[in-house]
Amino acid sequence: MACTAKASLFHLPGVLAIVLASGMNTSGQDKSATDWPCWRGPDHKGISSETGWSRSWPAAGPRILWKAPVGHGFSSFAVAGSRVYTMGNSNDVDTVFCLDAQTGKELWNHSYPCPLTPLSYEGGPSATPAADGDRLYTLSKSGHVFCLDAATGEVVWSKKLDPAPRQEGDYSVDWGYAASPLVLGDMLVLSVGWAGMALNKETGQPIWDNGPGRPGYSSPVPFTLGGRLGVAMLVARGVVAVEADSGKLLWTIPWRTTWDQNAPDLLVSEGKLFVSTGHGVGCALYEITSGTPQEIWRNKNMRNELSSSVLWKGFVYGFDSNRLVCVAWATGKRQWSEAGLGRGTLILVDGYLIVLGDQGKLVLAEASDEGFKALGTLQMPAEGRYWTAPALSGGRIFVRNAAGDGFCVDVRK
Repeated sequence: MACTAKASLFHLPGVLAIVLASGMNTSGQDKSATDWPCWRGPDHKGISSETGWSRSWPAAGPRILWKAPVGHGFSSFAVAGSRVYTMGNSNDVDTVFCLDAQTGKELWNHSYPCPLTPLSYEGGPSATPAADGDRLYTLSKSGHVFCLDAATGEVVWSKKLDPAPRQEGDYSVDWGYAASPLVLGDMLVLSVGWAGMALNKETGQPIWDNGPGRPGYSSPVPFTLGGRLGVAMLVARGVVAVEADSGKLLWTIPWRTTWDQNAPDLLVSEGKLFVSTGHGVGCALYEITSGTPQEIWRNKNMRNELSSSVLWKGFVYGFDSNRLVCVAWATGKRQWSEAGLGRGTLILVDGYLIVLGDQGKLVLAEASDEGFKALGTLQMPAEGRYWTAPALSGGRIFVRNAAGDGFCVDVRK
């Protein structure tokens, strides 16, 4: 399918690649800062370098600082400065919440009609807001795109995307748009259509659009290769990579999963790409420097059904269905496996795993290929399904369940 790219306002991919490689995010903020401004954190990898937090948890677990209602859904948290943002749904109305990070007090909200659509799960929004300077960007499961004033919640611009069209061979189940928006330079990149689209983040006008088709439920991931910036997406039927500034297709990798449930994010590092999905499919590592991806290895040692993995010092940590496992990046060999956390999620902060089990057990562990050892635990007090990855910023861990209970856990030194 031809790319219908339009004139881009984003002409400096090489410069931006240098910025990313030097440890800066696309807002110009050093990654050592405490903000967790979007899905998967400051570098879009589920990793933070924050050091000002405590790894010494009391036996009963760290203190819960506050609890706040945030509506049904699976949106995680974006944290910028003293504010935290998330989304939820009540009575077929989506709400974007802005809360005070220290107290949980609601500072503003923005609501709009959107169906809950509980299809084999609780329903509600799945995407996480992206905070960028004085703007906040959101995407609903029905295709509402909003650019909001981060301080007031006032609408700067908005768009309504059409539902993803079906094509021959598609599965009948469709959970709507789930990919979180990605801010790159002057662009807002969305994993919609068959290979994504980019909007001018200031106006909402199209920069490039690869046309209609079925996306996956995975968020777009930026990567650099040959001094240029690209974006990789796990869509309904495979992996696609495009040039960031033009949307031009670079290459594809066929990758099918039952129900077209390609949901976890890709991992890209040093010219290699890792992909993993559930329903018995497994994982693979590809060399992507030659222009045509070459498979290095493939096995079923990591089957990320819903949550995304993290890469740390040559090892991948993530959930193989309902077991937490560690596999070697270079070979795919499984190093260890840990049961008891269900279909959980995890992030990595300064060399430590923060793991959230699907029944609300929060666990701190060192990221080590030699085995899993919990250094501290906290059972969240509200029942419900915890499928949403936590976020850490300013020595506070932000956690939610599908029923709409949002928590802030205090792990400051």
